[in-house]
Amino acid sequence: MTLKTRYLRDRIVVSLLASMTALVVIPLCVIIAYVGINGIGALSWDFFTEELGSPARAMQGRPTGLAHSIVGTLIIDSLAVCMAAPVGIGTGILLSEFPDHPVNPILRVLTSTLNGMPAVLMGMLAFSLVVKPMGRFSALAGSFALALVMLPIIARAVEGVLNITPWSIREAGLALGLPRWRVTLSMVLPAAKRGVVTGVLIAFARAAGEAAPLLFTSFGNNYMNTNILKPMDTLPQRLYSLAISPYRQWHSMGWAAGIVLMIIVLASFAAARLLSRESAGLHIKSDRSKKPESNKEV
Repeated sequence: MTLKTRYLRDRIVVSLLASMTALVVIPLCVIIAYVGINGIGALSWDFFTEELGSPARAMQGRPTGLAHSIVGTLIIDSLAVCMAAPVGIGTGILLSEFPDHPVNPILRVLTSTLNGMPAVLMGMLAFSLVVKPMGRFSALAGSFALALVMLPIIARAVEGVLNITPWSIREAGLALGLPRWRVTLSMVLPAAKRGVVTGVLIAFARAAGEAAPLLFTSFGNNYMNTNILKPMDTLPQRLYSLAISPYRQWHSMGWAAGIVLMIIVLASFAAARLLSRESAGLHIKSDRSKKPESNKEV
């Protein structure tokens, strides 16, 4: 094969890769532009400071906004992270650091099942486990549903980042006589903290745009509420409600809600991407699969 032929094949492959990338990026840009054009006119100070209220409030010309939805989104999603992160991180540690544990096969099946399960089923499960026993819709139930969405993502991310953490870190701790659990929590996990935070942020971004689980759990609220034991509004479910409403003003507010939600999701992914790049800059190489070399006499 001549050098000219190799260059030609290289250009063809690069062109194909660029075309495939464009097929992914162009629709994303179109969606962002379309949402921005339709919703930018509804963004105002009142949008971020006022609550929606009743339809009569909008018909009377009184200021309306989605401050209660923005606050509710931050509360429910943050509470969901607090629920999912400890369990997800613990699951990832068990799968990575203790691969021979008898519980691991069950955990892998459960995480794979949760990861492939539609989000609406998470809401139905949360409805059965939280809403029905409590006898009411609540932000707590919504957070539980979103935590189920986040859990397998965090577990798989933590398992992956621990698998690429150098085995020499574990050897150093074990050589000092530390127990395995102490080595994992005090040495291995801090070394992989950037990757762990990245996984949590990706899970947060994944769950932040879910509306279906919240329809069965937090239910929604047209007014400001910070009590997690009562119904609370969020941007995804409010966007859905505004989209099917008969009021043109509420349609515009729905597009504006889409802009705010899109900014939250994109900011989360951007932060995760930044942390992953910083982690890659550390040039961490995995040697878990390599057995320690035996000492050789000089």
